[in-house]
Amino acid sequence: MCELMAAFVEHAERYYVKNGRQTGEASNIREALRPVAKLYSKIAAAEFGPRALKTVRDAMVEADLARTCINARINRIRRMFKWGVENELVESSTLHALQAVAPLKKGRSTARESAPVRPVPDDHIEAVLANATSTIRAMIEVQLLTGMRPGELVMMRPCDIDQGGRIWVYRPASHKTEHHEIDRQIFLGPKAQMILQPLMRRDSQSFLFNPRETVLERREERRMRSEDPDIRARRGYSLRSIRRANERYSTVSYYHAIMRGCNRAGVPVWGPNRLRHNAATELRKQFGIEAARVILGHTSSAMTEVYAEMDRAKAADIMEQVG
Repeated sequence: MCELMAAFVEHAERYYVKNGRQTGEASNIREALRPVAKLYSKIAAAEFGPRALKTVRDAMVEADLARTCINARINRIRRMFKWGVENELVESSTLHALQAVAPLKKGRSTARESAPVRPVPDDHIEAVLANATSTIRAMIEVQLLTGMRPGELVMMRPCDIDQGGRIWVYRPASHKTEHHEIDRQIFLGPKAQMILQPLMRRDSQSFLFNPRETVLERREERRMRSEDPDIRARRGYSLRSIRRANERYSTVSYYHAIMRGCNRAGVPVWGPNRLRHNAATELRKQFGIEAARVILGHTSSAMTEVYAEMDRAKAADIMEQVG
């Protein structure tokens, strides 16, 4: 087992790479294999059967992982055995036996249930916008209007946006589903265009949302708020801090910027992924689930349902009339 796990992790670190960087899946696989390594690293792979897999799963339950997380990690362990069969490291009968272990069902196990992800309350968004720099404010507003993923937002460049028509079309240089050969197009209407227009004047290869501009703006704000005349007379930034800032936001630094805005505004911390839920709910309410699916870039309406809150208010109005 230890040899199989080491070989699979090595494969994952080579395989799960995008734009020259490892994706999060390689790390997810390592995490899934930790309890396996702890409990069964010394046995032969052929001896790892359904009972052993369920013992590993029980260890995950005891570690207080959420049911959906446990199911995902068990699937990654099975994926290792599938890879082992493909590379003639494991007998196919071992994989076949492991496939008999059913996923944990909601309400049928002691595993913790994760809280459903909800849209961000409007007043919490407004509170962060009021405390955000112009760059972060633009990012939040564009994401709310388009429903794009944070990873798609942070890599926007003028060269990736077709401004030839009434509606601009943004084609991300990289996106989540590109390995499925799916063409991702994000449509930018008049409101999004108005926000982005001042940023489109920069070099076509430059990223629209630049952390260095946020550093400048924050330092200038602190300088102007200072009561010390010497500080107010100084330049509002240091060249070293500007150089240290990256040329574009990552999904992590974007999240941290929003987190700091939440802390300043005194509202619960929310992340940019939840803004997709806001957009999905509004699109579904106004135009239906199929329109929301296309705009969000989902391959099935089932995924859109995960993001979109049911419009219970509309259901209540209907039943008031017919029920």
